[in-house]
Amino acid sequence: MEAREILRGSGILLSIASLPSPYGIGTLGREAYNFVDLLVDLKQRYWQVLPVGPTIYGDSPYQPMSGCAGNIYFIDLDKLVDEGLLKKEEILGYNWGADESEIDYAELYQNRCKILQKAFQRFDTNAQGFQGFVTKHSEWLGKYALYMALKTDNLDKIWCEWPNEYKELQPVALANYRKQNYNIISFWEFCQYKFFEQWHELKDYANSKGVQIIGDISFYVGYDSVDVWSERNLFLMCANDKPSYVAAAGPDKYSDDGQVWGNPIYDWEKMKEDDFSWWRRRMRVSRELFDIVRIDHFAGIVKAYAVPYGQDKTTSGKWIKGPGRKFINAVNEELQGVNVIADDYTSASLLPGVKKLLAKSGWMGTKVMMFAFDGDPTNEYLPHNYTDPHVVAYIGTHDNETIVGSFSEKTDYELAYLYEYLNIENKSQIPNALIRALYQSTADLAIVQMQDILELGNEARMNYPSTVGHNWRWRLTSKPQRLSDEKRAWIRNIAVVYRR
Repeated sequence: MEAREILRGSGILLSIASLPSPYGIGTLGREAYNFVDLLVDLKQRYWQVLPVGPTIYGDSPYQPMSGCAGNIYFIDLDKLVDEGLLKKEEILGYNWGADESEIDYAELYQNRCKILQKAFQRFDTNAQGFQGFVTKHSEWLGKYALYMALKTDNLDKIWCEWPNEYKELQPVALANYRKQNYNIISFWEFCQYKFFEQWHELKDYANSKGVQIIGDISFYVGYDSVDVWSERNLFLMCANDKPSYVAAAGPDKYSDDGQVWGNPIYDWEKMKEDDFSWWRRRMRVSRELFDIVRIDHFAGIVKAYAVPYGQDKTTSGKWIKGPGRKFINAVNEELQGVNVIADDYTSASLLPGVKKLLAKSGWMGTKVMMFAFDGDPTNEYLPHNYTDPHVVAYIGTHDNETIVGSFSEKTDYELAYLYEYLNIENKSQIPNALIRALYQSTADLAIVQMQDILELGNEARMNYPSTVGHNWRWRLTSKPQRLSDEKRAWIRNIAVVYRR
């Protein structure tokens, strides 16, 4: 099926987690609707979010606990108050973190499930909407809810440390567990019901205002996930239930030493046997949630870099062949015309195969302007070198420094080519000049991080690749981080001038 027509336009990249909220993390509540209104005011057509799946150790949305489930932290608590499922004083009785500019994942971990359980206790599980949701999503929801119940019962230990009957998915043991723990399993189904319900309401609102949502899909899932636990035959695993290899990346412009991501590697031959049914399931959920789908790590469909489990260096890695065109066809069949953005930035050694597959896929490629200014006028990331408008152009992504952070320490000598290219004279002019150059480009979509529109430094950076411990925490605050009327007018103007 052919993809739907892409409207030339611009948009903003902002994680749901980064929205303002008095409860520790951004949600699908009032501030999300306010952000849609901001996009409309700025004449933007697109809102790109980061992956919305449930996170595990390290808090990375690219290490989800499920390939289909939503992050229950994003459920808006005030909406549950409006529905009579919570009381405001109950929510305020918990600590959601002391700093509104930064997510405190430890506090969320301690308290979010507790408050949601209070809401569940007042919820009628016989409600038609809930029962319909459970039935509609039965191919993944029941297994996910069972996994989360078992994980909670086992003190949140990783599944390979559970009692043997649960670790090995013994049918009788699991059937008995379901009977004895029906209520807690229903709680996890309820959380997904509320996430999907609130998501659909937000998406309907955005679409009614002419805004489309671009959803980001992590290429891999986490080892500590329902998917690896329940379908480990689809991953390259050892007899001791540890991955034989984990995902990694060689040295590139994101990391001089490469990165060890740690996700289990797919057994593509096994996945081919049932025509990628696991991926098809993920794509059906994605089609429901998003107007456009971005698939992370497109190069892995051609060839993936992997290192032995337990290694923290990329030097011992090897290349593993990906599924290629057959995978692309399966994804396209399930998405039924939903456009796909391929994260096709990769190493030069892979480039020919990646570019060939991308051309056959019909998917949109990616350009990142932060990689453009090395002084080479033939650099493919410079806007004048875009040969195909069917691309999404970014200044930077969640893995990059902010504009201000990237250029603040550079000398005027180092920035001479950038100054000449953008026709500017000093660093203070760089953010707006880059945005203008992006909008001027022939790329169908032009996406700018909210941090860069606000001209924030690296204190607002979302992720430092190959590090763990302080990523994915940046948030908009409720008051100081607001666009001036002058900046709003400027963005509206260039959106019109460049037909965005």
